[in-house]
Amino acid sequence: MASANSTPSSHHRLSMPALLGFSLPGLALGALAVSVSVYLPHYYASHVGISLAAVGGAFGIVRLFDGGLDPILGVTMDQSRTRFGRYRPWLIASAPVLMLGVYLLFEPPPTAGMGYLFAALAVYYVGISLMTLSHVSWASVIAGQYHERSRVFGVFQMVGVTGATVILILPILLARKGASGAGVSAMGWFIVALAPLGVLLATLRTPEPIAKQTHEDHLDWRDYWAIISRPDVLRIFAADICLTLGPGWMSALYLFYFHDSRGFGAGEASRLLLVYIAAGVAGALTISRLAMRIGKHRAQMAASTGYSLGLLLLTLTPKGAFWPAAAVMFGLGLLAGSFPMLDRAMMGDVADAIRLEQGKRRIGLLFAMITTAQKMAVGLSVLLSFAMLGWIGYQAKDGATNTPQAIHGLELVYLIGPVAFVMLGGACYIGYSLDAKRHGDIRAQLEERDAMGATAPILEGFGGEPTVPTQAAGTA
Repeated sequence: MASANSTPSSHHRLSMPALLGFSLPGLALGALAVSVSVYLPHYYASHVGISLAAVGGAFGIVRLFDGGLDPILGVTMDQSRTRFGRYRPWLIASAPVLMLGVYLLFEPPPTAGMGYLFAALAVYYVGISLMTLSHVSWASVIAGQYHERSRVFGVFQMVGVTGATVILILPILLARKGASGAGVSAMGWFIVALAPLGVLLATLRTPEPIAKQTHEDHLDWRDYWAIISRPDVLRIFAADICLTLGPGWMSALYLFYFHDSRGFGAGEASRLLLVYIAAGVAGALTISRLAMRIGKHRAQMAASTGYSLGLLLLTLTPKGAFWPAAAVMFGLGLLAGSFPMLDRAMMGDVADAIRLEQGKRRIGLLFAMITTAQKMAVGLSVLLSFAMLGWIGYQAKDGATNTPQAIHGLELVYLIGPVAFVMLGGACYIGYSLDAKRHGDIRAQLEERDAMGATAPILEGFGGEPTVPTQAAGTA
């Protein structure tokens, strides 16, 4: 273990093998992002038999209420002090909660109704909050430099896309047997096994600074309001809502749209979705490098514009033609991966600015705003899109026949919502000023200030070889 008097250089960084190990919880999170947003709403509406309005209401209302939990968790994590680190115990605790929520959600009883769906979603979202907040907050401590955050969150995105890609293989294989219900169940059990394994490997191999408790760690309501009312925080919060709501809207209606409007069977639709998700690996590399060249906010604006144009292009592909649709879906997937990746990286930069100005370590609170925005957006995407489907008279039940008017309405609902919200999300970054130069000045001042004070020890991974984080120990 590193000495308490040692001060690692902020230019040191995790090696790629160490970073990949730390990113492994993202396998389960990526698998859940696809299975919950794309397959579960469709499954509960078509297979379980809960009405579109009830399914949309359950997803929307639970997420809106659950979003209020994240700021509380974020503040609590920021003020946590244990001999094992600040965020490590929370990441470990997240695994059993998430496993229970996934089991309840993916294995509903035959008599499941809206009440059961409410309860299962509530447990699941608590587990997601615990895992996501602790993981990304810890990552922001490790990645202190502007471009290093692009690298770290780019790897996070790659690992998440890998988990999403693997989970999509199950419905593709089982669709050949017409076993959609079995596909959802298989997804759930795969994630239940994957979540604790990823958490175990991440917590064993990754170091975490252990900061001393100071009076600066106290947070009152004035501090809270000063943080959440900052213009840069509000920009990222609003952008993240829009950039999550657009793709989430598309995901909620994906299976309905590609079957009834584009003329694809269940297996082909799943393969196209696999193309979309797998493209995120290339997207994480491409967009993170673009962000290093032109800045994160400019890269986000470029990606949102390209994504909206790609959705419009999708409507021009011939119905039932797999390869033209696959080409467009690859482009969309490549761009969509930048949305959560860059928003999180930029929020980490803001956390450094706040710490310099106010002396507050508020990484957990700031990332809680990101997860709250995402929960609100995903909940609203299912709630609004399913409500609109019901309003236009679309029938979601297995075997139902829809009129041409209802299918045309489905096409409009599928297209207009995502294009409008994604373009609005990109526009939120017009005039954003926390670029690489300004962040470099902030980091230099932080490191100069930290060098004048006492440093904290570095906690090594329980079973790993010594690795230093990318910022001074005192900046935890």
